[in-house]
Amino acid sequence: MRLDMPDERKGGATDTLVIFAHGAGADMDSDFMADMARGLALRGVPVLRFNFPYMQKRREDGKRRPPDRAPVLLDCFAEVLEQATKRFKPKRVFLLGKSMGGRMATLFSASPVSANPVAASSEASSAQAQIAGVICLGYPFLPPKGKEVRLAPVSDCPVPLLIVQGERDSFGNREQVLAWQLPEKVGLCWIPDGDHSLKPRKASGHSLEGNLALAVDACMAFIGASHEQRAEQRAE
Repeated sequence: MRLDMPDERKGGATDTLVIFAHGAGADMDSDFMADMARGLALRGVPVLRFNFPYMQKRREDGKRRPPDRAPVLLDCFAEVLEQATKRFKPKRVFLLGKSMGGRMATLFSASPVSANPVAASSEASSAQAQIAGVICLGYPFLPPKGKEVRLAPVSDCPVPLLIVQGERDSFGNREQVLAWQLPEKVGLCWIPDGDHSLKPRKASGHSLEGNLALAVDACMAFIGASHEQRAEQRAE
């Protein structure tokens, strides 16, 4: 695991923690993951990155592997969440994921902890209860092979959900996603001319740096809105 943390918060507990899961093909230290984590940390939000088991094995022996099955990925999420809440003691946690990592975050937020053998403990249940929201960067609505749209994880997510999607994303572009009519509870942030990694074409007039900054802004606004909503609930 790797923690991107604002200097002024090093060494102490933090109110908010973001747990950031990678996509299917690149690990936690990819340029995309590192840039987004640093961008959020510079805005005052600690970000914890980790590798799923198959990716950790790839790092160790250099052999490419397909992603683990969903139950293994969800168990890993549960273990990371439990370890993070024990170590950093945040009051609230946001799950952030790139592509596959975002899909797993939505599934994990809706899954009963007791269904995961690794997570079958009161501490794990308490940790999962601290999930304040889920953010997906490039949600894979369409699988690489097949035409069935993955809407159930989005519709079933029990906590506030934000999807930051490139307008040209091949796993679900703007025209397609708007036609699918997502639930009103799902927030959408469109990144201009962005592909699945939010990268625009040179001729578009936009830049990857600018698009990543927009993504960071959207994440921060979502995290801030959640904080204000919880404050209002406590005041009632």
